[in-house]
Amino acid sequence: MTATPIGNARDITLRARDALAACDLIAAEDTRVTSRLLSLYGISRPLTAYNDHNAQRERPRLLAKLRNGARIVLVSDAGTPLVSDPGFKLVREALAEGLPVHALPGASAPLTGLMLAGLPTDRFFFAGFLPNKQGERKSVLEELRDVRATLIFFESAQRLGATLPDMADVLGDRPAAVARELTKLHEEVRRGSVKELARVYESETPKGEVTLLVGPPLKDGPDFSRAEKLLKQALAFMPVRAAADLVAEALEVPRRETYARALALKQDEES
Repeated sequence: MTATPIGNARDITLRARDALAACDLIAAEDTRVTSRLLSLYGISRPLTAYNDHNAQRERPRLLAKLRNGARIVLVSDAGTPLVSDPGFKLVREALAEGLPVHALPGASAPLTGLMLAGLPTDRFFFAGFLPNKQGERKSVLEELRDVRATLIFFESAQRLGATLPDMADVLGDRPAAVARELTKLHEEVRRGSVKELARVYESETPKGEVTLLVGPPLKDGPDFSRAEKLLKQALAFMPVRAAADLVAEALEVPRRETYARALALKQDEES
């Protein structure tokens, strides 16, 4: 497994160049992308595609070559293999058969984003891509809400405007960063609270690859005592959802928990 640059082609390591030049076969996520990288360094080696679409078919073939002593280099389009790609299944089966596996470290978008975000680095959790549908996305965020670590996501630029408000709703208004086009000419890192960044990308759709980072839960959680007082007043003349939305917006507390408390108060009144 060999890491490749995430943007700047000069971020390739000397070990990676040696491995790519000396191997028998390169298994690449997209052979067109890897071909361009190889041409920059005058490397010409056999290439085969290994990705989500053909992994089940190609994995036995690659394992057979490894059993016969072939030296295969596994690469992704950019960054470190096995991070959000099917490479781990190939590695897992190779290890199960006792075949030698080596990792050549290098560029990594999650770690590069973490270095630039200005968020705590002592603990971090890579969550990959969130689901496209809002309901599923919020469910995953709910599972991550109490993880006491900086959260790292991959996200498409087109979905930032939808994802950030969902994060503000479920995770609360934490410090965050949007890192775009890392190591490339137009690298950009925007830092702020989740709500501030949501307002930015509500009307702006950036281009390029995005790594989205959100800080851990605040040590002192939101004080819901005032929220409950206001909810009791609002519920006297407003529906539960409207009252929860109003109070959550006014006090900047998580909308989902505010709604749960409003629902509980309403049920207490009716019982």
